[in-house]
Amino acid sequence: MTSGSWAGDRRVEGTKIVQRRAVSAVLAAAALVLTAACSSGDDGGPPGGAASATPSRTATERAPSAGGGAAEKAPPATGTVKVVRTVAEGLDSPWGLAPLPDGDLLVSSRDEGTIVRVDGETGEKTELGEVPGVSAAGEGGLLGIALSPEYASDHMVYAYFTSASDNRIVRMLYEEKKPAGEQLGAPDTIFKGIPKGFVHNGGRIAFGPDRMLYAGTGESGEEGLSQDKKSLGGKILRLTPEGEPAPGNPFPDSAVYSYGHRNVQGLAWDTKQRLFAAEFGQDTWDELNAIEPGGNYGWPEAEGRSGEAGFRDPIAQWSTDEASPSGIAYAEGSIWMAGLRGERLWRVPLKGTKASADPQSFLEGDHGRLRTVVPAGGDRLWLVTSETDGRGSPGKGDDRILELQVS
Repeated sequence: MTSGSWAGDRRVEGTKIVQRRAVSAVLAAAALVLTAACSSGDDGGPPGGAASATPSRTATERAPSAGGGAAEKAPPATGTVKVVRTVAEGLDSPWGLAPLPDGDLLVSSRDEGTIVRVDGETGEKTELGEVPGVSAAGEGGLLGIALSPEYASDHMVYAYFTSASDNRIVRMLYEEKKPAGEQLGAPDTIFKGIPKGFVHNGGRIAFGPDRMLYAGTGESGEEGLSQDKKSLGGKILRLTPEGEPAPGNPFPDSAVYSYGHRNVQGLAWDTKQRLFAAEFGQDTWDELNAIEPGGNYGWPEAEGRSGEAGFRDPIAQWSTDEASPSGIAYAEGSIWMAGLRGERLWRVPLKGTKASADPQSFLEGDHGRLRTVVPAGGDRLWLVTSETDGRGSPGKGDDRILELQVS
């Protein structure tokens, strides 16, 4: 089954928007946050609904690289996962998660277009407000969220969402002293023009260790966008906090960091500042990739490992019914990957940028579809379920945030 052809221009340029607020470009690393589109044209449910350029020399000087690591020590071949507790229940179509400095959590609702604060101890939920302009349909809506790395001083929350015309990234002031439901300031659009579709909207955003903002995008169902470097679809983007193409990007004056992706919804860095990304396949292979600046990851010419010159092969791959990956996180020497259709959490132990042992699965079928996984410090992870997204089978208490202990 093909992924279909949804609305979206084949050549769409990003647009920087003049800001009403200035946010300093000197940032510290932030918590990562994650998302959905998947095999057979959907984001993890049953089936249903190139020009060449030369990377600049400065790309690997200023941006994290996936290279190196041959002498690094690998973690044990097998690991463990323990569900420590259920942090919160009763969430509606949760998608992105951003931990606050005090231990509470911000959670976005894809379909409601709202952001909720969850007390990290009691699970009590408080709505910050609704993000204006969200147009939720299919796999689109309010998706990834991330805190400014200067959140302690600027209180800015970034969000990636689907509007009536495109996917875009905004930032909003979180004013905690205002009444519940009125705590989000007016959104400043910092980047727009990312192709939208009923499927494959990408949506994960995260600040990297280089203090830049990364965004995973989808090809919106138009496969040709992935190989078109002038399109923002099917890419990983790298931006300044103000929405400019980041210094050191591989293609001059472009936000594109890597291309040839189908639908990126997981972003994570290891302790050596190397970037990894999870990607939905179509009918055959889902992927975990080690990302190099300017790298071509093959879609739609290649799905999974192809060995073809010019394409970068994944470091791990899965059949689409075993994974349909969304969010990923790095902890205890491994990448942890949430599976939607696969309804399990995958562990991929790393040595450098290679898998050092076969992937290992946990929690299979225990909590249904798994959307987002975020580091919680040390050997702990936050895990968000996704049974209320229209493709699951929600039961009492869905959806949930779980705290995990991993090794």
